[in-house]
Amino acid sequence: MSSQINISLPDIVGGGYGSFWRWKGRYRVVKGSRASKKSATMALWCIVSMMKYPAANLLVVRKTYRTLKDSCFAQLKWAMRRLGVERWFKCTESPLEITYIPTGQKILFRGLDDPLKVTSVTVDVGVLCFLWIEEAYEVMNEEDFDRLDESIRGPLPNGLFHQVTLTLNPWSDRHWIKKRFFDEPSPNVLAITTNYMCNEFLGESDLVLFEEMKKNPKRYRTAGLGEWGAVDGLVYENWKEQQFDLDEIRQLPYAQAVFGMDFGYTTDPTTLFCAVVDKDNKKLYVFDELYERALTNKMIADRVMAMGYMKEKIVADSAEPKSITELREYGLYNVQRSRKGKDSILNGIQRIQDYEIIIHPRCVNFLTEISQYQWEKDRFGQYTGKPEDANNHLMDAMRYAMEQINTPSVIGW
Repeated sequence: MSSQINISLPDIVGGGYGSFWRWKGRYRVVKGSRASKKSATMALWCIVSMMKYPAANLLVVRKTYRTLKDSCFAQLKWAMRRLGVERWFKCTESPLEITYIPTGQKILFRGLDDPLKVTSVTVDVGVLCFLWIEEAYEVMNEEDFDRLDESIRGPLPNGLFHQVTLTLNPWSDRHWIKKRFFDEPSPNVLAITTNYMCNEFLGESDLVLFEEMKKNPKRYRTAGLGEWGAVDGLVYENWKEQQFDLDEIRQLPYAQAVFGMDFGYTTDPTTLFCAVVDKDNKKLYVFDELYERALTNKMIADRVMAMGYMKEKIVADSAEPKSITELREYGLYNVQRSRKGKDSILNGIQRIQDYEIIIHPRCVNFLTEISQYQWEKDRFGQYTGKPEDANNHLMDAMRYAMEQINTPSVIGW
């Protein structure tokens, strides 16, 4: 290198992750609350380790490839700036990768939605010895993890080690990660829980949000303290994650495409639900989704057009007539208002419960919501007969979309 910089890692990384930083065993699993700096700490560790170990290469994985650019890739670029070393790294978006210029080491990015690319990763310099699975909760099938785990193998130079790191929000205690890494202690596993209280970089306004969250103890336990979410009383039980060929599904007799939209902005996301209904066999195939915050109506229209659904009939939340009007002005001419009325939520849920819901693995936000969407309980622990007002943005969009399944006409798509 032509120059050097002196930094204090404790000052940059902060506290709460000492054991995580020093661990050299096979597995590191960190579940944490929002703002627990688990992903930021991992990104800093990755950049430091690339510079510390001249033969090391890193593979970064999420359930879907398209989510990597705005999450892990951006987080790693932030870590370079935080450390003041960005001049020594080259970041490219096509292909999505980061190169440590002095040695040619690589940080590679893959999605589980392209299995062939995940299992055929090779590097030109050194060895592939580190794996980071971000939002590991999205990996519903343990077999998918096993295939990834098996790709991190082979002889290593002196001083290097194989390591697989999982970072996740602990939404459900039914997830295989809990049993494998937290319930069955192993000398090869470091499994820790972190929360926002170890993040000394939060501002006063951030802390206020968590104080407000305490009014909802159940949510605070998971999103605030990072403890496992105990999921019982699920609204939808008859669902599964499964690969399917959309072109084949569209050819089914009387197949009907349905699209629904729920509006959000700052706190809640705007969502688009995309599915094909097989009314004869009572199956609902969920094949695509939009799930994004801070979208203006113009941005929503642009996103939907880019997804290829400009001409589709989209049933949107009738509580926002102004947004629906603006979406039509921006080119989504077939956006329609949902039908709301007495018991519309329960009637919509009952209609959907008649179907087996088959979810394509790319729909990670839908999978996360449906696995947590629960019936509400009162203060005595009794079910109220109403769904909780949480984890419901795509669930609401699904209800709006499914309003049309009882209409006599068949919509080709």
